[in-house]
Amino acid sequence: MGWHRIRIACAVAYFGLLAFWFVAEGVPTDRKQLSYLVVIGLAISCLGRGWRRLLWVVIDWLPFTLVLMFYDSSRALADTMGMPLHEQDIEQAERWLFGGVDPSVWLQAHLYTPLHVHWYDALATLIYTSHFVVTPVLAAVLWLRQRQLWLRYISRVIVLSFAGLATYILFPEAPPWLAARDGYLPPIARLSARGWEYVHAGFAHRLLVAGQNGGSNPVAAMPSLHFGFSLLAALFVAGLLRSRWRLLLYIYPLLMGLTLVYTGEHYVLDLIFGGLYAGSVHLALIRSERWWQERRLRRTAIGPMDTATELTPAG
Repeated sequence: MGWHRIRIACAVAYFGLLAFWFVAEGVPTDRKQLSYLVVIGLAISCLGRGWRRLLWVVIDWLPFTLVLMFYDSSRALADTMGMPLHEQDIEQAERWLFGGVDPSVWLQAHLYTPLHVHWYDALATLIYTSHFVVTPVLAAVLWLRQRQLWLRYISRVIVLSFAGLATYILFPEAPPWLAARDGYLPPIARLSARGWEYVHAGFAHRLLVAGQNGGSNPVAAMPSLHFGFSLLAALFVAGLLRSRWRLLLYIYPLLMGLTLVYTGEHYVLDLIFGGLYAGSVHLALIRSERWWQERRLRRTAIGPMDTATELTPAG
Protein backbone atom coordinates (compact mmCIF):
# COMPACT_ATOMS: atom_id res chain seq x y z
CA MET A 1 0.00 0.00 0.00
CA GLY A 2 1.62 3.24 -1.17
CA TRP A 3 1.87 6.43 0.85
CA HIS A 4 -0.68 8.10 -1.43
CA ARG A 5 -3.34 5.56 -0.46
CA ILE A 6 -2.32 5.77 3.19
CA ARG A 7 -2.77 9.56 3.13
CA ILE A 8 -6.18 9.21 1.49
CA ALA A 9 -7.30 6.58 4.01
CA CYS A 10 -6.11 8.66 6.96
CA ALA A 11 -7.74 11.80 5.53
CA VAL A 12 -11.09 10.02 5.04
CA ALA A 13 -10.97 8.69 8.60
CA TYR A 14 -9.94 12.09 9.96
CA PHE A 15 -12.68 14.04 8.21
CA GLY A 16 -15.21 11.37 9.11
CA LEU A 17 -14.34 11.70 12.80
CA LEU A 18 -14.36 15.47 12.44
CA ALA A 19 -17.85 15.44 10.91
CA PHE A 20 -19.10 13.16 13.69
CA TRP A 21 -17.63 15.49 16.32
CA PHE A 22 -19.19 18.58 14.73
CA VAL A 23 -22.59 16.87 14.60
CA ALA A 24 -22.32 15.58 18.16
CA GLU A 25 -20.72 18.58 19.84
CA GLY A 26 -21.09 21.51 17.43
CA VAL A 27 -18.43 23.54 15.66
CA PRO A 28 -15.66 24.54 18.10
CA THR A 29 -15.04 28.27 18.49
CA ASP A 30 -11.81 28.05 20.49
CA ARG A 31 -8.79 29.08 18.38
CA LYS A 32 -6.52 26.61 20.15
CA GLN A 33 -8.78 23.67 19.32
CA LEU A 34 -9.21 24.81 15.73
CA SER A 35 -5.45 25.23 15.31
CA TYR A 36 -4.85 21.71 16.65
CA LEU A 37 -7.38 20.33 14.18
CA VAL A 38 -5.71 22.14 11.28
CA VAL A 39 -2.23 20.96 12.31
CA ILE A 40 -3.43 17.34 12.53
CA GLY A 41 -4.96 17.62 9.06
CA LEU A 42 -1.76 19.11 7.64
CA ALA A 43 0.32 16.42 9.37
CA ILE A 44 -1.72 13.76 7.56
CA SER A 45 -0.84 15.41 4.24
CA CYS A 46 2.85 15.07 5.18
CA LEU A 47 2.80 11.29 5.69
CA GLY A 48 5.48 9.66 3.57
CA ARG A 49 6.96 12.98 2.48
CA GLY A 50 9.79 13.19 4.97
CA TRP A 51 10.16 14.57 8.46
CA ARG A 52 11.26 17.98 7.18
CA ARG A 53 7.80 18.73 5.78
CA LEU A 54 6.20 17.69 9.06
CA LEU A 55 8.65 19.91 10.91
CA TRP A 56 7.59 22.84 8.74
CA VAL A 57 4.00 22.33 9.88
CA VAL A 58 5.07 22.79 13.49
CA ILE A 59 7.47 25.66 12.74
CA ASP A 60 4.85 27.58 10.76
CA TRP A 61 1.73 26.95 12.81
CA LEU A 62 2.97 27.00 16.39
CA PRO A 63 3.94 30.72 16.41
CA PHE A 64 0.74 31.62 14.57
CA THR A 65 -1.35 29.68 17.10
CA LEU A 66 0.45 31.31 20.04
CA VAL A 67 -0.15 34.78 18.57
CA LEU A 68 -3.88 34.16 18.17
CA MET A 69 -4.15 32.61 21.63
CA PHE A 70 -2.46 35.71 23.03
CA TYR A 71 -4.96 37.83 21.11
CA ASP A 72 -7.89 35.92 22.60
CA SER A 73 -6.55 36.19 26.15
CA SER A 74 -5.70 39.87 25.71
CA ARG A 75 -9.22 40.85 24.68
CA ALA A 76 -10.13 41.02 28.37
CA LEU A 77 -7.92 44.11 28.58
CA ALA A 78 -10.75 46.07 27.03
CA ASP A 79 -12.72 45.49 30.23
CA THR A 80 -9.90 46.36 32.65
CA MET A 81 -8.36 49.55 31.20
CA GLY A 82 -11.10 51.78 32.60
CA MET A 83 -12.06 53.36 29.26
CA PRO A 84 -15.65 54.64 29.09
CA LEU A 85 -18.15 52.25 27.52
CA HIS A 86 -19.82 53.56 24.36
CA GLU A 87 -23.52 52.73 24.19
CA GLN A 88 -25.87 55.66 23.78
CA ASP A 89 -23.54 57.65 21.51
CA ILE A 90 -23.18 54.76 19.05
CA GLU A 91 -26.91 54.05 19.10
CA GLN A 92 -27.62 57.71 18.34
CA ALA A 93 -25.06 57.76 15.53
CA GLU A 94 -26.63 54.64 14.03
CA ARG A 95 -30.09 56.19 14.14
CA TRP A 96 -28.80 59.39 12.57
CA LEU A 97 -27.17 57.38 9.78
CA PHE A 98 -30.46 55.61 8.99
CA GLY A 99 -32.89 58.47 9.44
CA GLY A 100 -34.12 57.58 12.92
CA VAL A 101 -34.34 53.82 12.32
CA ASP A 102 -32.12 51.27 14.03
CA PRO A 103 -31.39 48.45 11.54
CA SER A 104 -31.21 45.67 14.15
CA VAL A 105 -34.55 46.69 15.66
CA TRP A 106 -36.11 46.99 12.19
CA LEU A 107 -34.85 43.60 10.98
CA GLN A 108 -35.97 41.75 14.10
CA ALA A 109 -39.36 43.46 14.00
CA HIS A 110 -39.89 42.14 10.46
CA LEU A 111 -38.10 38.76 10.58
CA TYR A 112 -37.84 37.50 14.16
CA THR A 113 -40.58 35.27 15.58
CA PRO A 114 -39.93 34.47 19.26
CA LEU A 115 -41.80 31.15 19.24
CA HIS A 116 -40.74 29.95 15.80
CA VAL A 117 -37.29 29.34 14.34
CA HIS A 118 -37.20 30.08 10.61
CA TRP A 119 -34.92 28.59 7.94
CA TYR A 120 -33.13 31.91 7.66
CA ASP A 121 -32.37 31.78 11.39
CA ALA A 122 -30.49 28.53 10.71
CA LEU A 123 -28.72 30.13 7.75
CA ALA A 124 -27.75 33.12 9.89
CA THR A 125 -26.28 30.84 12.57
CA LEU A 126 -24.28 28.89 9.98
CA ILE A 127 -22.91 32.11 8.51
CA TYR A 128 -22.07 33.48 11.96
CA THR A 129 -20.34 30.22 12.98
CA SER A 130 -18.36 30.11 9.73
CA HIS A 131 -16.27 32.97 11.13
CA PHE A 132 -14.49 30.49 13.40
CA VAL A 133 -13.77 28.04 10.56
CA VAL A 134 -13.09 30.00 7.37
CA THR A 135 -9.85 31.70 8.46
CA PRO A 136 -7.98 28.58 9.69
CA VAL A 137 -9.29 26.42 6.82
CA LEU A 138 -8.31 29.01 4.20
CA ALA A 139 -4.89 29.32 5.84
CA ALA A 140 -4.45 25.53 5.69
CA VAL A 141 -5.41 25.40 2.01
CA LEU A 142 -2.96 28.19 1.20
CA TRP A 143 -0.18 26.45 3.16
CA LEU A 144 -0.73 23.27 1.14
CA ARG A 145 -0.78 25.19 -2.12
CA GLN A 146 2.13 27.57 -1.56
CA ARG A 147 3.81 28.61 1.67
CA GLN A 148 4.44 32.16 0.38
CA LEU A 149 0.70 32.66 -0.10
CA TRP A 150 0.15 31.36 3.43
CA LEU A 151 2.63 33.87 4.83
CA ARG A 152 0.93 36.74 3.00
CA TYR A 153 -2.51 35.76 4.28
CA ILE A 154 -1.42 35.02 7.85
CA SER A 155 0.37 38.38 8.08
CA ARG A 156 -2.94 40.07 7.24
CA VAL A 157 -4.83 38.00 9.82
CA ILE A 158 -2.35 38.88 12.57
CA VAL A 159 -2.19 42.61 11.75
CA LEU A 160 -5.98 42.86 11.53
CA SER A 161 -6.37 40.98 14.83
CA PHE A 162 -4.09 43.35 16.73
CA ALA A 163 -5.54 46.45 15.06
CA GLY A 164 -8.94 45.30 16.32
CA LEU A 165 -7.55 44.53 19.77
CA ALA A 166 -6.03 48.02 20.08
CA THR A 167 -9.40 49.56 19.20
CA TYR A 168 -11.27 47.35 21.67
CA ILE A 169 -8.98 48.58 24.44
CA LEU A 170 -9.29 52.25 23.55
CA PHE A 171 -12.92 52.23 22.40
CA PRO A 172 -15.01 49.58 24.19
CA GLU A 173 -18.48 49.52 22.68
CA ALA A 174 -21.64 47.63 23.61
CA PRO A 175 -23.29 45.72 20.74
CA PRO A 176 -27.03 46.24 20.04
CA TRP A 177 -28.21 43.31 22.17
CA LEU A 178 -26.29 44.67 25.18
CA ALA A 179 -27.37 48.27 24.61
CA ALA A 180 -30.96 47.04 24.48
CA ARG A 181 -30.52 45.17 27.74
CA ASP A 182 -29.19 48.39 29.30
CA GLY A 183 -32.25 50.32 28.11
CA TYR A 184 -30.78 52.34 25.22
CA LEU A 185 -32.73 50.45 22.55
CA PRO A 186 -36.03 48.60 22.29
CA PRO A 187 -35.73 44.89 23.11
CA ILE A 188 -33.25 43.09 20.82
CA ALA A 189 -32.70 39.35 21.05
CA ARG A 190 -29.24 37.87 20.57
CA LEU A 191 -30.01 35.41 17.79
CA SER A 192 -26.59 34.26 16.57
CA ALA A 193 -26.88 30.76 18.10
CA ARG A 194 -30.63 30.35 17.71
CA GLY A 195 -30.56 28.70 14.30
CA TRP A 196 -29.14 25.45 15.69
CA GLU A 197 -32.61 24.77 17.09
CA TYR A 198 -33.95 24.59 13.51
CA VAL A 199 -31.86 21.48 12.86
CA HIS A 200 -32.56 20.13 16.37
CA ALA A 201 -28.97 20.71 17.46
CA GLY A 202 -29.60 22.21 20.86
CA PHE A 203 -26.19 21.01 22.05
CA ALA A 204 -24.53 23.18 19.40
CA HIS A 205 -26.68 26.10 20.50
CA ARG A 206 -25.54 25.65 24.08
CA LEU A 207 -21.90 25.27 23.02
CA LEU A 208 -21.90 28.50 21.01
CA VAL A 209 -23.70 30.41 23.77
CA ALA A 210 -21.21 29.09 26.34
CA GLY A 211 -18.35 30.25 24.13
CA GLN A 212 -19.91 33.68 23.76
CA ASN A 213 -20.51 34.03 27.47
CA GLY A 214 -17.22 32.62 28.70
CA GLY A 215 -14.64 33.19 26.01
CA SER A 216 -15.43 36.47 24.33
CA ASN A 217 -15.40 40.10 25.34
CA PRO A 218 -18.98 41.45 25.16
CA VAL A 219 -17.84 45.04 24.57
CA ALA A 220 -15.47 44.26 21.67
CA ALA A 221 -17.88 45.38 18.96
CA MET A 222 -16.02 48.19 17.18
CA PRO A 223 -14.73 47.24 14.64
CA SER A 224 -16.58 44.07 13.67
CA LEU A 225 -13.85 41.52 13.02
CA HIS A 226 -16.52 38.98 12.11
CA PHE A 227 -17.17 41.18 9.11
CA GLY A 228 -13.53 42.22 8.74
CA PHE A 229 -12.21 38.65 8.48
CA SER A 230 -14.95 37.64 6.03
CA LEU A 231 -14.07 40.61 3.81
CA LEU A 232 -10.34 39.91 4.18
CA ALA A 233 -10.84 36.30 3.00
CA ALA A 234 -12.85 37.50 0.00
CA LEU A 235 -10.30 40.20 -0.88
CA PHE A 236 -7.35 37.84 -0.64
CA VAL A 237 -8.85 34.97 -2.63
CA ALA A 238 -10.31 37.32 -5.25
CA GLY A 239 -6.84 38.79 -5.69
CA LEU A 240 -5.53 35.34 -6.66
CA LEU A 241 -8.17 34.78 -9.34
CA ARG A 242 -8.64 36.25 -12.79
CA SER A 243 -12.15 35.06 -13.56
CA ARG A 244 -14.98 37.57 -13.38
CA TRP A 245 -16.78 35.03 -11.18
CA ARG A 246 -14.44 36.05 -8.37
CA LEU A 247 -16.89 38.85 -7.59
CA LEU A 248 -19.24 36.19 -6.22
CA LEU A 249 -16.83 35.82 -3.29
CA TYR A 250 -18.10 39.12 -1.93
CA ILE A 251 -21.51 37.58 -1.33
CA TYR A 252 -19.99 36.00 1.78
CA PRO A 253 -19.12 39.26 3.60
CA LEU A 254 -22.45 40.74 2.51
CA LEU A 255 -24.32 37.82 4.08
CA MET A 256 -22.08 38.03 7.15
CA GLY A 257 -22.90 41.73 7.56
CA LEU A 258 -26.64 41.13 7.24
CA THR A 259 -26.40 38.27 9.72
CA LEU A 260 -24.52 40.33 12.30
CA VAL A 261 -27.06 43.16 12.18
CA TYR A 262 -30.11 40.87 12.24
CA THR A 263 -28.80 38.79 15.14
CA GLY A 264 -28.10 41.91 17.23
CA GLU A 265 -24.33 41.30 17.34
CA HIS A 266 -23.21 44.51 15.60
CA TYR A 267 -24.29 47.92 14.38
CA VAL A 268 -23.85 48.80 10.72
CA LEU A 269 -21.22 51.30 11.91
CA ASP A 270 -19.23 48.37 13.31
CA LEU A 271 -19.37 46.71 9.89
CA ILE A 272 -18.21 49.89 8.15
CA PHE A 273 -15.17 50.18 10.38
CA GLY A 274 -14.50 46.43 10.18
CA GLY A 275 -14.46 46.73 6.40
CA LEU A 276 -12.20 49.78 6.54
CA TYR A 277 -9.77 47.98 8.84
CA ALA A 278 -9.67 44.88 6.62
CA GLY A 279 -9.31 46.88 3.42
CA SER A 280 -6.63 49.12 4.89
CA VAL A 281 -4.59 46.18 6.23
CA HIS A 282 -4.85 44.36 2.90
CA LEU A 283 -3.80 47.39 0.84
CA ALA A 284 -1.01 48.37 3.25
CA LEU A 285 0.51 44.88 3.10
CA ILE A 286 0.19 44.76 -0.68
CA ARG A 287 2.28 47.94 -0.86
CA SER A 288 4.73 46.59 1.71
CA GLU A 289 5.14 43.34 -0.22
CA ARG A 290 5.68 45.20 -3.48
CA TRP A 291 8.25 47.47 -1.85
CA TRP A 292 10.09 44.50 -0.37
CA GLN A 293 10.02 42.64 -3.68
CA GLU A 294 11.36 45.67 -5.58
CA ARG A 295 14.08 46.10 -2.95
CA ARG A 296 15.16 42.49 -3.35
CA LEU A 297 15.21 42.85 -7.14
CA ARG A 298 17.35 45.98 -6.89
CA ARG A 299 19.78 44.26 -4.53
CA THR A 300 19.94 41.25 -6.87
CA ALA A 301 20.61 43.52 -9.86
CA ILE A 302 23.21 45.65 -8.10
CA GLY A 303 25.06 42.75 -6.46
CA PRO A 304 26.74 41.32 -9.58
CA MET A 305 27.68 44.81 -10.77
CA ASP A 306 29.44 45.55 -7.46
CA THR A 307 31.28 42.26 -7.66
CA ALA A 308 32.40 42.97 -11.21
CA THR A 309 33.61 46.43 -10.21
CA GLU A 310 35.64 45.01 -7.33
CA LEU A 311 37.31 42.47 -9.63
CA THR A 312 38.21 45.01 -12.34
CA PRO A 313 41.90 46.07 -12.10
CA ALA A 314 42.46 49.78 -11.38
CA GLY A 315 43.93 51.96 -14.11
